Amino acid sequence: MGVKIYGVLRSRATRPVWAAKELGIAYEQIPVIQVYRLPDPNAPGAPLHTASPGFLAVNPAGQVPTMDDDGFVLHESLAIALYLARKAGGPLAPKDERENAAMVQWALWAATSAEPKTLAIMQNPAGSDARQASIDGLARPFAALDKALAAGGGWLVGGRFTVADINVAEVIRYAQPATALIDAYPNIKAWIGACQARPAFKEMMAERDQEPA
Repeated sequence: MGVKIYGVLRSRATRPVWAAKELGIAYEQIPVIQVYRLPDPNAPGAPLHTASPGFLAVNPAGQVPTMDDDGFVLHESLAIALYLARKAGGPLAPKDERENAAMVQWALWAATSAEPKTLAIMQNPAGSDARQASIDGLARPFAALDKALAAGGGWLVGGRFTVADINVAEVIRYAQPATALIDAYPNIKAWIGACQARPAFKEMMAERDQEPA
């Protein structure tokens, strides 16, 4: 059966899909759209969505992405990407328990210290109080990230590109509309540029661009 990744690419499914492409893992992507994006999820011919009984049987929480690897079902995008890297091994994966712990740390940092604010930047218009509050709130987290990248030779773990960079870069991508914020942190700007220059990222984003907005 192999690896199945449930979710459209206009969701957090970008993280495990990018990881799978980098790792050379064969996978089947099953498009599951967020129910809130559909005007009538119960209409005849409506696509598979996060409230569909078929998907709720896989993920009762009704959230994407979800992974099924030969019967092993895992939720949460950052955890799925970490799992795929450890499954495949190689330079994107942790080489020892210390690197594994560091990669988990960065995933948790991304989810708690960065994503609520980076999402708000993406979701709110320029000049709005909500966007500015999120930009201001990222000053300390971004300073820490910028310093870590400088210390790590431009990468988060082990002095090389790893799944940690995939996870964190996809969270930071939401903040890129705030160009002045990114420009204020030269190590972050250089790092996210390097991440997004990778062929696997470009391939994933090209597929994302083919999906309905």
